[in-house]
Amino acid sequence: MSDSRGGQGTRSDRSVIVYLSFLGVLLATGIDIALPAFDAIEDGFESSSNVSLIITLYVIGMALGQLIVGPVADRFGRKPAVLGGLALYAVGAIASALAPSFGLLLIARLVWGLGAAAPAGLRSAITRDLYSGDKMARITTIMMAVFLLGPIFVPLLGDLMIRVAPWPVIFWFAAGLAVVGAIWCVRFGETLAEENQRPLEPRQIWVGVKAVVRTRVTFGHMLANVFLTGAFFIFLGSSQPVFDQVFDRASQFAVFFALAGVFTVPPLILNNRLIKRYGARRMSMLACSASAAIAVAAVVPTLVLDGRPSFWLWYVWVLFVTSLLTLATPSITALALEPMGALAGTASSLLFFSGFAFGAVLAALFDRLVDDTVTPFVVGFALYTSIGLMFMWWAGGGAALSSESD
Repeated sequence: MSDSRGGQGTRSDRSVIVYLSFLGVLLATGIDIALPAFDAIEDGFESSSNVSLIITLYVIGMALGQLIVGPVADRFGRKPAVLGGLALYAVGAIASALAPSFGLLLIARLVWGLGAAAPAGLRSAITRDLYSGDKMARITTIMMAVFLLGPIFVPLLGDLMIRVAPWPVIFWFAAGLAVVGAIWCVRFGETLAEENQRPLEPRQIWVGVKAVVRTRVTFGHMLANVFLTGAFFIFLGSSQPVFDQVFDRASQFAVFFALAGVFTVPPLILNNRLIKRYGARRMSMLACSASAAIAVAAVVPTLVLDGRPSFWLWYVWVLFVTSLLTLATPSITALALEPMGALAGTASSLLFFSGFAFGAVLAALFDRLVDDTVTPFVVGFALYTSIGLMFMWWAGGGAALSSESD
């Protein structure tokens, strides 16, 4: 692999991919490692509250944190912003492990999510500092393939840990990963060139936000990302209830959830080569179109079957629609950030904030309807992928992503 040059030093593409993938695994750990522990947490607090709120508060924290980390990273650099976020991440994880009540656990999870905002949202800004064009899309695609090892193994690891130790051990483990990430961040160094630093002033921040919104290719892909993230959050938020309430397979959830990630990795590797040949725009449109088409095609059969298809029919459908959606995501990010340059931190944070904040709200509209059928899951996924595809088509009227060879 070739070298990439940032604010200081020279880094191999491989080192960039592995480092940024690890930051992504930290994001996934905050969500996925807690999924198998829902019952244990509920029993530990003797609470009848909705334990899924520990995921909701974490996601809200990550979304709100984007409003801060983007402008801060554009002013002071990526490294101090990521280090500050990792410190808060560790504090939130430790506080979650020590929380004496469910209410305090939720507060700790919000803090944890605020800390996760920096490593989660600035991965794209760091990538944009180092790459551009189709090269950025290909690097992001490989990074996504490596990142998916987190959702594959983290739920299984969490399930294993709570079998041999009390549930707080999973949060201590996450705190340890944050320490590893901080050491790695120091060694990786800064990627924002000094000439691209922007003043941390309200007027300048507002100028940056307006520039993002007025750039059609960026804003269009940002809107597409909102609805596509909403579709994916339906998968994240509704899968466990569907396994439990519709198919009575709650004990198998962690394994099948991991298999869904395994299924996505080979297509991502292939997609990296296809982007090099055909371009990020074409491949993202193709993947999103296929996901939306398969999702829409399932609506009528689902209604005919009263929302209770066979488990294997539903699961194979999920594998295809989610993996195709995952294929589109790296290119959408690259397409959105390509015109931004010095505003990459602000744009990346707005992209992440809008996707997580509004995507979570969109998903909640259907998640709460899931009871003993998969109908809300299928209808919501079909609706949001179709709207996302329309925004991607509209965004294509802006500047095209330039091809760039190695």
